[in-house]
Amino acid sequence: MRKRVIGAVLAAMTVACMCAGCGQTKERVNEAGESVITVWSPTDEPAIEEWWVEKIEAFNQAHKGKIHLRREAIVRADSYAYEDKINAAITSNDLPDILFVDGPTVSVYAANEITLPLDDLFTEAEWEDFLDSSKQQNTYDGKIYAVGATESSVALFYNADMLAEAGIRIPQSKEEAWTWTEFYEAAKKLTKDGVVGTNIIMDKGEGLPYVLEQFWISNGTDLVSADGSQAEGYINSPEGIEAAEFLNSLIQGGYANIDPIQKEFHNERAATMLGGSWEVATLENDYPDLNWGITYFPVADNGIPSSPTGDWVASVTKNTQDMEAAREVLRFLFSEENVTTYAKAISKPPTRISSYDVLTEYNEYPRSLIKEQLMETGHPRPRTPSYSVLSAEFSEAMLNIFTGVDAKEALDAAAAATDKDYNKYYAQE
Repeated sequence: MRKRVIGAVLAAMTVACMCAGCGQTKERVNEAGESVITVWSPTDEPAIEEWWVEKIEAFNQAHKGKIHLRREAIVRADSYAYEDKINAAITSNDLPDILFVDGPTVSVYAANEITLPLDDLFTEAEWEDFLDSSKQQNTYDGKIYAVGATESSVALFYNADMLAEAGIRIPQSKEEAWTWTEFYEAAKKLTKDGVVGTNIIMDKGEGLPYVLEQFWISNGTDLVSADGSQAEGYINSPEGIEAAEFLNSLIQGGYANIDPIQKEFHNERAATMLGGSWEVATLENDYPDLNWGITYFPVADNGIPSSPTGDWVASVTKNTQDMEAAREVLRFLFSEENVTTYAKAISKPPTRISSYDVLTEYNEYPRSLIKEQLMETGHPRPRTPSYSVLSAEFSEAMLNIFTGVDAKEALDAAAAATDKDYNKYYAQE
């Protein structure tokens, strides 16, 4: 395969790596003779930063004289500082040993041979303890390239008072989930007095494919083929066009806003919301007076249940000089205990099934519904090395559709751009 450079700065990677020892500036062995393993990950909320301090200290104490773990926390702002730093490190051949990446980009780094396979990180029995959705996300070309501690899901949040007043039924099982027709009719009925029926836009970037891809899957297709090699006939299939037109009907009917106000559902300006699993903690902690609930992700009429998944994960880079030490770090970070404590600290569902025996809050509503979706209907975003193009093109297509562009025309353009990228950089010669 020909490999695609990740970002414009990678154009010089081959030349840079021809220099003897170029870019090898990271400390690999310290004065104590310990193998130094460096982790890069984005900065996070205080509870997670405290978790990192505690776990790094525990690891270093347990491996004193052999391995020394250190972490560089990098601000991930709208300016893409984190991604820019990664690209610069690839160019200079100076990546850390362990790199945290967003789930759908696992395939991009793997296809470009920037990260290494991790199939033997755990035994087969240990891998069985990880959710299928997480393992699927982290697999490219039949090999596992990353491991994560937490997952995510999206459910339909609802204002219980508004639904009760409108006499709208609330699904009690995934078999009773609203169909698209029911979702539309409910949104229409709930739109009144300055309140829209639903909020379907998490953001105008990655939030669009993260949430809306499930409408394609539920309708019997996807954004790309299963092997990630083709968008034509998938994103713009008749089923895909139908999904886009359904979503657009909510916008055009005035039942959802293309530019929703901040916290539209939380501030009772939207009666329902396709919201992430993290919103459960936000609503519990910050909106105690709001009478809300969650139910299952809507299903296409005569379609299949589907719900989003995905989160940040860790991979080992090609620049590591002590693969076994890097593996030891990952085995420690993603042990049953540490996955459980990390998930608890960040208020996200864990990737390890055994963690749910400890985090018993996931046995009770509303978190039990999140757990159920993860285990029974969850689908990660497409595994394709052209994901960065696909994501941007899909987001642009949907926003164009919402502002009046023909759905087929917009999706045809997205399919063509994605396939052009794949065929140029990844297709078999």
